Amino acid sequence: MSAFRLVPANVVPPAQLHAAFSAAFADYLIGPFNLALAQWPGFLARQAVSLSRSRVALRGDELLAFALVAPRGQRWRLAAMGAVPQARGSGAAPALLDELIARARAHGLQALELEVFAQNERAARLYRSRGFGEVMPLHGYTLAADTVLPPAALAPHDLGREAAQHWLAAAEADDLLLPLLVSAPVLAVSPLPWQAWQHGSAQLVFVPQPDGIQILSLVDRQPAQQAARALLLALRAAHPSLAWQVPQLQAPQLGGDALLALGARREPLYQYLMQLPLSAG
Repeated sequence: MSAFRLVPANVVPPAQLHAAFSAAFADYLIGPFNLALAQWPGFLARQAVSLSRSRVALRGDELLAFALVAPRGQRWRLAAMGAVPQARGSGAAPALLDELIARARAHGLQALELEVFAQNERAARLYRSRGFGEVMPLHGYTLAADTVLPPAALAPHDLGREAAQHWLAAAEADDLLLPLLVSAPVLAVSPLPWQAWQHGSAQLVFVPQPDGIQILSLVDRQPAQQAARALLLALRAAHPSLAWQVPQLQAPQLGGDALLALGARREPLYQYLMQLPLSAG
């Protein structure tokens, strides 16, 4: 008999799930998870997590591990999976992953997907053992405030949230694969005062802040990325004294190459977007 049982995540108290998540990610590659319980619902919303589709492993009333799931139409994203330190090696996390794969197949989904840091070899090895494969790398980038760039040829204006989200949704409807965290549903619930510019085949979503610019989403549908480059030059012209920061969600072929061409630096830590294809039915 199994030493634990798997149940939907919405049947456990939010504080218990939050505490388990915090413990599991206390030694994470990019630093510990330090989010107050009051901010937990907002975090789940920004990850598009469905607690009823997510699962936790319990031994008695003790929460050992969790697998948080975000639905994406005919795909589901494994938003986060982890085990509390004392439960590592118990088999709870692999059991959650196997249950998720079986449930996704039973639902007739096309694929499961996730992001994993390339340097997180233990997690990547587990996912590969279940058939997940790398689809694309996802890099982070920085551009120093004093980097000299060519003059801009554009003077874009803010599109507004609705138009920007529609553009991203249309791109995905045309089979452009995007990480969930740079897509329309996540931007829709972001509390940040983001702006969006478009030019030709590209769209740039960013947040200007006093200490720098955070680029939330850069997507160019053309391989040459000339439109993305033009938008980035316009961004520098509009905010000439601010550094840029791009999280580890930027695919080289969707805009990352344009960042590199303008002198941005790739962060050493990076992720893979991984998928497990599933047979429908």
